[in-house]
Amino acid sequence: MNDALQSLLDLLALERIEQDIFRGLSRASVVPRVFGGQVAAQALVAAGRTVPADRPPHSLHAYFLRPGDPGAPIVYTVDRIRDGRSFTTRRVVAVQHGQQIFHLTASFHADEEAALEHQEPMPAAPDPLELPTAAEMLPRHAERYLSAEVAERLLEARAAIDLRYADEPPYATVGQPREPRSQVWFRTHGKLDDDGEIPRPLLDVCLVTYVSDMTLLDSILLAHGRGGWAVGDVVGASLDHAMWFHRPLRADEWLLYDQESPTAQAGRGLGQGRIFTADGQLVVSVIQEGVVRVPWDG
Repeated sequence: MNDALQSLLDLLALERIEQDIFRGLSRASVVPRVFGGQVAAQALVAAGRTVPADRPPHSLHAYFLRPGDPGAPIVYTVDRIRDGRSFTTRRVVAVQHGQQIFHLTASFHADEEAALEHQEPMPAAPDPLELPTAAEMLPRHAERYLSAEVAERLLEARAAIDLRYADEPPYATVGQPREPRSQVWFRTHGKLDDDGEIPRPLLDVCLVTYVSDMTLLDSILLAHGRGGWAVGDVVGASLDHAMWFHRPLRADEWLLYDQESPTAQAGRGLGQGRIFTADGQLVVSVIQEGVVRVPWDG
């Protein structure tokens, strides 16, 4: 496990300040606000710490209300909505500087035998070990970034997660519209402990939640030949985020994130994704809408 992954795990290990109130720290991201995946993952950790360990999350629905300040802690308050025989529901409100910045509702479900089961097949994808790492890919396109610091910030943001694009990322093909579809492989940079502060499988699900916000809107950019936030030819932010966790997964093993965008309009774009294990199991479905605007020069 590298230092960056340990730092991420420390970020997710929230401080309990009351029975259902937790406090988390933040860190700077590529954009000058708290990374949305961090807030969502921390909120899910807070919810999960009020639920029995044998009930992992099966879904979450969240709204990003205000930009987070990376220089200030975030307080997460958990509301115990329901504790049923099979399902448990929690609502989490994230507050910073006295204002609500994020809402999440999560549902947890005890495992049970399935009489009915099916899934879509895994799409074709290249071997992740044959794809360039972030450290190999990012410097190739440094001339496109807003500043020389951007590549360093992007590398820092990827340091805990080994994330590899199956095709060229948006910043590599600026001005060349493509099919609104993107694939990335990802896993943590190092193996996770089974006896860490956050129990598994909650830890795995929270780490996948963290990663799920990194690239989901890429397919919108690809459709219009835009390079993204690092290039500066669009501005945007996540608006809402929904995830369904179908089957067990391990965040320290390769996962394929297959993403596409069916529509963009009125300054908003929709991204949807499916996450598969390397052996073809569909483990997560994701949908997000985000603000995606062309900067105004007037």
